[in-house]
Amino acid sequence: MSLSLKRKDLMIVNMGPQHPSMHGVLRLIVTLDGEDVIDCEPILGYLHRGMEKIAENRSIIQYLPYVTRWDYLATMFTEAITVNAPEFLENIQIPQRASYIRVIMLELSRIASHLLWLGPFMADLGAQTPFFYIFRERELIYDLFEAATGMRMMHNYFRIGGVAADLPYGWMDKCLDFCDYFLQGVVEYQQLITRNPIFLERVEGVGFISGEEAVNWGLSGPMLRASGIQWDLRKIDPYESYNQFDWKVQWQKEGDSLARYLVRVGEMRESIKIIQQAVEKIPGGPYENLEARRFKKAKNPEWNDFEYRFLGKKPSPNFELSKQELYVRVEAPKGELGIYLVGDDSLFPWRWKIRPPGFINLQILPQLVKKMKLADIMTILGSIDIIMGEVDR
Repeated sequence: MSLSLKRKDLMIVNMGPQHPSMHGVLRLIVTLDGEDVIDCEPILGYLHRGMEKIAENRSIIQYLPYVTRWDYLATMFTEAITVNAPEFLENIQIPQRASYIRVIMLELSRIASHLLWLGPFMADLGAQTPFFYIFRERELIYDLFEAATGMRMMHNYFRIGGVAADLPYGWMDKCLDFCDYFLQGVVEYQQLITRNPIFLERVEGVGFISGEEAVNWGLSGPMLRASGIQWDLRKIDPYESYNQFDWKVQWQKEGDSLARYLVRVGEMRESIKIIQQAVEKIPGGPYENLEARRFKKAKNPEWNDFEYRFLGKKPSPNFELSKQELYVRVEAPKGELGIYLVGDDSLFPWRWKIRPPGFINLQILPQLVKKMKLADIMTILGSIDIIMGEVDR
């Protein structure tokens, strides 16, 4: 503990790791003076599974089913970054249709993630109703995922050079129907929550972060944009085909828990705008770059024949990762999700370093909760939006 405990009346309380408001197996050692928080120490690692080391002993396609277990509420983003890294390393071109399909899936995943942030966040503050409402819309998103990928949560849908399968017949109509329905749902949330005086009492001015602090702590995503920094990788460092759509970066200047709530609700609206444009403008053509399935250099001379150099539709693209390094990033719902990849002319990455947004955003928690009340810990922790799967990896 950083604090020397001299006073007799201080109390040390364990919050977690099995606390419903911890959003996973996070443990906080909180030092209290009555109701006032004097110190807070987060204890991590209860969900550590060695994800980076597993990646260094698998080919990319073998590793893909693992990555959805980092942030298991925004699974498309973990898949996107996993295939983007080798695509950039080997300069593999993505068909335009595949890029549009990816954008649609990513934005649906963003909405699903924000919904499952909003419900538990409101439950932490004592409002049970939104917790049940958000599952209504989230189930519809998962129905769309199931129709396209066969899985509701762990999709294994992205592939190096494209996606695993094209969208089924009638899927885009269903997607547009969902967009129209969801916009009404967002209005309902705002009527129920945004002007609620009890909600405003709990979040206004709580967990304030200035723009300078947010930059210095390396925060990203809604945590950064709620402090007045207009930084969104989809605009700043465009990837996929985001630069072909018309949408606005959501930001607020207040820097408190209310601002972070408003940013995420605004992002759900913008995601719907992107999805509608992508569905209406999606081009025809292939959904996968079959060149990506080619062996880079064949060890066995027999493999130079056409049948060997191009694998079938389903087996893995066992091309080698060339001896170079790069850092790739995407704008995940919680912030900047990045991969530092080092290849060494083999099928497996030599180094696979994950930069999870939740882990870096969580660092500021002890500073935010000091001198606040005990009940404010739940508000501040909830507004950060962490998933322990990606924090502990």
